[in-house]
Amino acid sequence: MKITSVTTGGPCWAEIGTADPPAAKRFYAELFGWRPETDPREEAGGYTVMMLDARPAAGLTQLFAPDQPTAWTVSFATDDADAAAGRVTSAGGRVMLEPMEVLDLGRFSVVADTSGAVFALWQARAFAGAGVLNEPGSLGWVELLTRNTETAKAFYMRVFGWSVTPGETYTQWGLAGADFGGMLAMDDRFPPELPPHWVPYFAVADVDLTAERAAGLGGEVLMAPTSVPEGPRIAVLRDPQGAAFGVYLAGTEG
Repeated sequence: MKITSVTTGGPCWAEIGTADPPAAKRFYAELFGWRPETDPREEAGGYTVMMLDARPAAGLTQLFAPDQPTAWTVSFATDDADAAAGRVTSAGGRVMLEPMEVLDLGRFSVVADTSGAVFALWQARAFAGAGVLNEPGSLGWVELLTRNTETAKAFYMRVFGWSVTPGETYTQWGLAGADFGGMLAMDDRFPPELPPHWVPYFAVADVDLTAERAAGLGGEVLMAPTSVPEGPRIAVLRDPQGAAFGVYLAGTEG
């Protein structure tokens, strides 16, 4: 990822909703060196910001519905959450949570693209989002897994104005010449019941060691460390509660 600060239209935050917040805090603190800071205000509902040194790196919250799976959600920055939610619906997507105020922090909406892949919109007020990007222990890449890549290209170009750089097997998303994410077509390797979804990737200093550490902490290695041709070394992991995420070697993104 060439974007090193929050940019309108780009990824600004990754948040995990989990059935076991204390266990998730311990797992990610051990894996990435994050320090949990839980908002003490009752109206915050126990929301926790995972800090990397003194900078916010990711969010953690409890599940709010019995059928809600433990999973990571990627948020994209917008200057106007209501207008962005309107573009989502006009492009064929769905608004799952209408834009709402989050204390004094910002305005927030949960939406889904035409295939059902869920993501969030964030209009910053007091809280801009990640205070660190693309450094070890921080968000550095976001990836859409979908079964209809052509429809997805049209949708995200319309909603965010992203550039699209297609390859033989992988498409990259960008803004103003800076790539920040990609798209992978879901083929027969993926179970038919697995829905399209976004996956956050976090930069690490050592992919192999991080994968080994995740397994030792009770997680699972979904894709073993692999060196992508003309790309970074990556791995896909799952935490003990079932949330999937990726890691890649810092400094080799884009």
